[in-house]
Amino acid sequence: MPEFLHQDQIDEVYLLIPGFLSPEETNNLLQRSKQLISEFPIESHPRTKFTTGDENHVGDNYFLTSGDKIRFFLEEDAVDGDGKLNREKEKAVNKIGHALHELDPVFRKVTLENQKVQAVARDLAMHVDPVALQSMVICKQPQIGGEVGEHNDSYYTDPPSALGFWFALEECTPLNGALSFLPGSHLTTPITKRFVRLPEGGTGFEKIVPPEVEAHAATSAKGKYILEACSPGDLVLIHGAVLHKSERNTSSHTRFAYTFHMIESSPRALYDAKNWLQPTPSMPFSRVLNEPNLKLINPALA
Repeated sequence: MPEFLHQDQIDEVYLLIPGFLSPEETNNLLQRSKQLISEFPIESHPRTKFTTGDENHVGDNYFLTSGDKIRFFLEEDAVDGDGKLNREKEKAVNKIGHALHELDPVFRKVTLENQKVQAVARDLAMHVDPVALQSMVICKQPQIGGEVGEHNDSYYTDPPSALGFWFALEECTPLNGALSFLPGSHLTTPITKRFVRLPEGGTGFEKIVPPEVEAHAATSAKGKYILEACSPGDLVLIHGAVLHKSERNTSSHTRFAYTFHMIESSPRALYDAKNWLQPTPSMPFSRVLNEPNLKLINPALA
């Protein structure tokens, strides 16, 4: 890991830091992920599937109340029309989320008790008092690991402040769904929609720009994506406004990754009440730094 990082290093696309996690840390996260999947009771599971399309995104109560819990979401192609699994449980889970960083000691150690993560937060100087949320293990199961279409993560706050931390736990290749990024898209492609809780219940996408801006965004999003293969332990920092995606896993290997988002906390950024994930009285968003990065407010306090 470089001795110092700076915001400019992720302003163009993203920043890949090879070997950010040690082999031991990486293996601990991977084995714990597999243990969690092995131990969760499928018999009482509501068969909630994780989907990312505009028309059928997951939005049931099991999903909406998962922000302060550890829950399991299934691949679309792992459940038949009668709600029964068509493969073993261990090969059916799409992801685990969304409070691993708070509730599981192995993930908490890497996320909130990790001096290297804290150093990244301080060095990038993007947040005064950052908080972590929406931690997930994404499994990308062999043959059925679903495509995640192009999207960005800056719908959380006003002003936008999201930064993605994405840790490869296994080899990530063109065949098993490695991440792809559109260079400079945070400068050329405006954010056109947000994933929100709907007044009538469930979730959906809310358009936030006029049709002509949406049309321009669709055109500017057709540039050449860069695919970034990763090795276990690598960290990818993802600018909140950069378009990124991953293809379907067509290989015979899983592609486990651990990810969470970091945002600025109130009062410097407003967290919208429409966001699908909301803090709860028992679990407010988790502070990343032991002390705020006050030098961003007043350099004399550094």
